[in-house]
Amino acid sequence: MSYCDLEKVDVKEMPVGKLIAILSKAQSCYFNNMLSELGINNAQLNILFEVNKDSRINQDKIASRCNTNKGAIARSVRKLEENGLITRTIDENNRRQNIISLTNEGSQILDKAIKMLNEFEKNVFKDDEQKETLQWILKDLAVNIMKLNEDRFGKK
Repeated sequence: MSYCDLEKVDVKEMPVGKLIAILSKAQSCYFNNMLSELGINNAQLNILFEVNKDSRINQDKIASRCNTNKGAIARSVRKLEENGLITRTIDENNRRQNIISLTNEGSQILDKAIKMLNEFEKNVFKDDEQKETLQWILKDLAVNIMKLNEDRFGKK
């Protein structure tokens, strides 16, 4: 569906999930194109964010926080390591785990990506209030859906 088609649709006739899916796909497409200039993709950027937040993070925690499977994280971590953006060192407390850390180059790429994301958001939102309102709504929806999944299916 093009944005011209979407503009013509009565929002009350579309399920919220469909709108979220359209938004997610459009945002992911934009981010991947934008981030290709930095040699990374959206999934790898999410990993860089998690590693930046937690200097003692391992792949299992990253998978949990990114809500994705361990195999996908392993592939992305391997690619980030090959590109010199992260390092893996064996956790002395659990030799089966690797501690993931940002390199200086990884920090520089993350800083550039953040600037790109901020510019993107300036173009998407009319003001900070609109952005903050959407952030609160999306957080509430995410918590509710995750709780529903856990309650109904035992999945997080």
